Amino acid sequence: MKRKVGALEKIEADHAALRFKIKRDPQSYRDDFSNQWQQYETLRDLFLQSPSTQGTGLAELKDLIEFVSHVADLYPDLTAQFPGDLQQMLLQHHGVLEYELRDKMVGSLCLLRNKDVIGSVALLTTLFPVLIATPSKSLRQLLFTKMLSDLRSANVRTTNHKLNRTMQTVLYNLLESDRESPKGIWAVKMTRELWKKQIWTDARAVEVMRLAALSDNEKVVAGGVRFFLGGDQEREEAADESSDDENVDMSKLRHQAGINKKTKKKARDLRKAAATVKRKEKKKAAPHPLNFSALHLLHDPQGFAESLFAKHVQNTKARLQLDTRILVLQLVSRLVGLHKLTVLSLYSYFLKHLTPRQASVTSYLACLAQATHNYVPPDVLEPLVQKIANEFVSEASASEVAAAGLNAIREICVRQPLAMTDTLLQDLVMYRKSKDKGTMMAAKGLLSLYREVGADLLHKRDRGKDAAMGIRAGTIKEQRYGEEAAGGIAGIELLSAWKDDERRKKRVAAGLDPDGSDGDSQLDDAEDWNKWELDSDSDSDEEGWINVASDGEDIHLSDSDDEQAPQAKKAKLAPAAPTADPKPADPAATEAHIAKLLTTTILTPADLKQLKDLQSNAQINAHLPSQKRLAALAARHADTPITAADIEAASGLGQKSTKEERIALAKADREPTHQSTTAKRKAKKEAEGKSTTNKEKARKKNFLMTLGKAKSKNKRSLGDVKKTLAGHIDRKKRGGKRGNKGN
Repeated sequence: MKRKVGALEKIEADHAALRFKIKRDPQSYRDDFSNQWQQYETLRDLFLQSPSTQGTGLAELKDLIEFVSHVADLYPDLTAQFPGDLQQMLLQHHGVLEYELRDKMVGSLCLLRNKDVIGSVALLTTLFPVLIATPSKSLRQLLFTKMLSDLRSANVRTTNHKLNRTMQTVLYNLLESDRESPKGIWAVKMTRELWKKQIWTDARAVEVMRLAALSDNEKVVAGGVRFFLGGDQEREEAADESSDDENVDMSKLRHQAGINKKTKKKARDLRKAAATVKRKEKKKAAPHPLNFSALHLLHDPQGFAESLFAKHVQNTKARLQLDTRILVLQLVSRLVGLHKLTVLSLYSYFLKHLTPRQASVTSYLACLAQATHNYVPPDVLEPLVQKIANEFVSEASASEVAAAGLNAIREICVRQPLAMTDTLLQDLVMYRKSKDKGTMMAAKGLLSLYREVGADLLHKRDRGKDAAMGIRAGTIKEQRYGEEAAGGIAGIELLSAWKDDERRKKRVAAGLDPDGSDGDSQLDDAEDWNKWELDSDSDSDEEGWINVASDGEDIHLSDSDDEQAPQAKKAKLAPAAPTADPKPADPAATEAHIAKLLTTTILTPADLKQLKDLQSNAQINAHLPSQKRLAALAARHADTPITAADIEAASGLGQKSTKEERIALAKADREPTHQSTTAKRKAKKEAEGKSTTNKEKARKKNFLMTLGKAKSKNKRSLGDVKKTLAGHIDRKKRGGKRGNKGN
């Protein structure tokens, strides 16, 4: 045995030496390569006659395959059939091949691909059939890794559309040919991984996963559904991780380059680090790529949602587990809510599952809220809301159940306020006086919602000040089904109110009636044209504004600016007679005033700056404690899903935590390693590559090393100090201990 192993090692060494010589001078060693090629053909024919035979010839064949694959590109006329031989042996005999020879064939094919002897299409179409057919786990892992690596390298510089379309077609045909086969899981894994790496970002990849979600195999269905529910989040997380990989501390490198020995290698490393930082900054400044969500790239969302619901959820013959069925239901509800689809049978399906005894009932509640939008008929949602109130929200229900029911009703009514009736709303609002904190907060959230979107359904005592004044003034109207708000400039009403307030202040300063209209032309003529410019330090070299002749339309220039003219002396006005309750503003007049502002006024840069400040102040006011929950609901993006945790959010507010939970919370607040300020400063200096002072180094010395110096310095008499100083002066005059008497 030792003799055989030594012979094989000698053959490998000879092949390595010959390979090195051939690469240096291919023509001179052509005859040597021909001899090795003939040996390869002989061993190949012997192997094809009996592939399952194990012997020493397989080891020699493995070495020859490795040798030929390294130099095949230098003799293309002799090795023309070599890639075909490897493909044939791997495709036909991968089940009986010895594992080292099998892995060597896979590596040789990848090496030939790297040398451009074969193309990516030939490599992938050879490896993929073996991937889905082999029972070997190690071989599957190897093939999957090699295929992903080849697809990634083929799309580095530019997108290889031809290769991507070919591979996507192969995956699509695999899923379509046999819907019950578990082999489709490899199509799901490959597509999801390439989507995560942002190699496949088109609708073709989404179509492959759509077909996987409609498969008959449960694993394939779960993989396809999870792709639509979490594939985009995985892609964003992978992009964030890749951006954090290249963290280079330039200050540390410059400091080390300044204090260490100057070498060419260190200068080269510093230039590379500077180039990396520059490349990273350029990548940050680049525009964000348009990576569309998989849910937005679906060709027919309506048909996909109906097919999913009918095949996997509504069908009683479907043998999916509860977790998989809930996943499918989450995807259907996401599609319905995001694209505002109409699947009326979905809501009747929820009706029999809305009970506290149902397993994973909070997931069903979240799916129902997710599938609600403003185009769902209120008649369809009213029975669902009523059943949730009857089953969950009652005096006999547990506090967690009542809080979850109120949260679910609020989430539904956020998307379709017309699903609530006045009688039911008044009953639910009464729970704001509950002793349980979770139930109380959920009821207050529902009350705050309807003060904004349906104050007319509340009692007068529950409407609040703003809602009551809005109903009295006519600014809050009853919402109708399918009604959409007209578009415009966000926050323009804030700018209009601010302009009116500024106009009144200027009229009072000029001694005019605040509500009058006389003298407006004088105020307009007194405006400074320099108010077009923003109050900034920008050095603009642009020319002035070009005067364009008006075509008869009355256009007024805005008079807003941060800097106000010096106020004139205020005139004494007669005290105004006290009036009763002020008359509310007419909503029609307000809308007409805003429309006139939009059509007859040019918004200057100062106006836009003021509008931005007003919007910021409005956002700050919206995040006060009284309106924080409603602002959070309004700020939620349409793509953000609703989870069971959102429904259960308020259920644990009033619960007392256990001793273990309190201990875990206390430990979580502590620092893992407590350090003093000096220790933190020292660790920071060490991380930056800076050294310590001599005083800090002296602290680390052995005590016996510093004992003599400490004794000599402490408790010395004045005479000893005088002798020491005199000796120091004398040595200095003599030129040190040795002196310079001979000079």
